Amino acid sequence: MTPRAACLACLQQQPPALFEAAVWIAVEHQPHLQPNEVMQQLGNLQQQVLQGLPELPSQELAQALVRRLTELDFQEDDEYPLRPQAALLNCVLSRRRGQPLSLALLSLELARRLAIPLQGINFPGHFLLRVPGADHLLDPCSGRRLYTRECRELLQRQQGPKAQLTASHLQPIDAHSLLQRLSRNLRHLHQISHEPLAALRDAERVLQLGSPCLADHLARADIYQILDCPQGERFDLQRALLLCDDLAQRLHLSQRLRQLSASPALH
Repeated sequence: MTPRAACLACLQQQPPALFEAAVWIAVEHQPHLQPNEVMQQLGNLQQQVLQGLPELPSQELAQALVRRLTELDFQEDDEYPLRPQAALLNCVLSRRRGQPLSLALLSLELARRLAIPLQGINFPGHFLLRVPGADHLLDPCSGRRLYTRECRELLQRQQGPKAQLTASHLQPIDAHSLLQRLSRNLRHLHQISHEPLAALRDAERVLQLGSPCLADHLARADIYQILDCPQGERFDLQRALLLCDDLAQRLHLSQRLRQLSASPALH
């Protein structure tokens, strides 16, 4: 079974084996990686976390869990430019640095193992966590509580001062969508690291995990352009054109397609 097939098989389980699926994504980029070793490393971390948790009912332990990880030096990766290791779970476990989504995946898996209620929240630009029914969210990088005001400020830092916080920003995310977001992160990190073949793997996984958006097809078209593969680029530009509602962008896409048609196909 290929790493991609193993990842998708994990998502078919009930409930989905989310963390293991994310580990198989890392294997796709690092073929010599042994998933069992990563899971064993996670088990060791679980024991360290458990030793530092207070004796409270499980529904009150989510914030303590995330804060325990920060005590163990798990922090947001502030390296610039950010590299793919910030999103590959085996690297996050060993370096104790990662993107908010990667750190959240650790918290979610540990919470599952320890029967602590916790869910991922698909907040734009900075993945968040929440205890079901709570009136606040949790920052996976610090365990800090975020109420409506803090969420609005975070959104405006991500999207600009005119951004308006809505209920859609605070919705839980399912396993497929979470891994699709992880794959988008990896696609971007591999692109800025000048690794187009790795970025192409991520771009293909994005399209396989759920309904793609306009940006997903444009991103893969750009990767195909770098790889000098006009047939692949043309396919994604055509799909992007079907999804595009902006007149100016449609004109730009049409012009780009005409330029490709005028060039001989190499692949």
